Amino acid sequence: MAHAENAGATPPNTEFIVSPGLPDWLRRHRMSFGFTSYQTGQLFLVGLMPDGGISLNQQNYSQAMGLCWDQGRLYLASKFQIWRLENMLRPGQIGNDRFDAVFVPRNAHTTGDLDVHELGVDAAGQVIFANTSYSCLATLDPVDSFRPLWMPGFISELAAGDRCHLNGLAMLEGTPAFVTVVAATNEPGKWREHRSDGGLLIDVRTGGILAGGFSMPHSPRAVEEKVYLLDSGRGYVVQVDTGSGLCRDLAFAPGFMRGLEICGGFALVTLSKPRYGTFAGLPLDAELQARGLAPWCGVMIIDLSTGCLVEWFRLEGDITELFDVTAIPTIAAPMSVGVGSRELLDTISFDYFPCS
Repeated sequence: MAHAENAGATPPNTEFIVSPGLPDWLRRHRMSFGFTSYQTGQLFLVGLMPDGGISLNQQNYSQAMGLCWDQGRLYLASKFQIWRLENMLRPGQIGNDRFDAVFVPRNAHTTGDLDVHELGVDAAGQVIFANTSYSCLATLDPVDSFRPLWMPGFISELAAGDRCHLNGLAMLEGTPAFVTVVAATNEPGKWREHRSDGGLLIDVRTGGILAGGFSMPHSPRAVEEKVYLLDSGRGYVVQVDTGSGLCRDLAFAPGFMRGLEICGGFALVTLSKPRYGTFAGLPLDAELQARGLAPWCGVMIIDLSTGCLVEWFRLEGDITELFDVTAIPTIAAPMSVGVGSRELLDTISFDYFPCS
């Protein structure tokens, strides 16, 4: 049994099917997860209902992209704002008779259209994000659109134009550690000429290139002495040893990957079907044909020790492209309240204390 909810504007036509073992997997690992679609501008939260069915809650956030969980909060990058969503429920409370977390947008920082891809939160609690338009890492600023923190050594100036397609950010021990770029280019849009093998994994702390030769890499994630990333143009989840820079293919995915979460020895990966021209000229196209596979849209859960697909969540209908994914630990059935929804007007919480 499945349950889907949407508030706000008319939702796209969405149907989902899941692997038979997904409910039990979520229960055993005591988690739910969220993912985004910039194509339809939505945040999706997937959880487990009291009756054992899967819940899909979807809300509107324009061009929703980067998504992360930190200290009980969700952070979400949209077209020109970065949102902080707080769980309004107190321990033991239930929302709408079935949800054990209700995420409400409490703050929106307006950045302008920076094409923010991924984001994280550092040890001091400040949001760090991949400012793809300006080819740098940045943080929020109370006055300006952003405050630049770091850019690759081959970028000559801080200017708009997406010179290298800096799209992925890995945090480690509360600090930015690695980024992915599609190519080491220094002219607006030039990276598009190097999609097949120009991708790099760069160590932010040293400025050095840890590994290269990737095709459209996305979503680096640092775990101890390893970095996992999506070699999206080839269709492989890859492990990189931070000491030697050696790369190892872990799993193939039948679609264009853009979001990755590493959680308890598993990888959660978002897949997209191709938009016009997305796969053209990339190794992924030939690999799919050789395997006789059709690309699909959804989330795969992969066992990193074996590279095997263990569970999946698949979307059919109008939604064909996804972006980021994040695990939501200890919460079984999350929901969110959408920007511009009628529900948001009546969603009010406060911490009571006696007035003097």
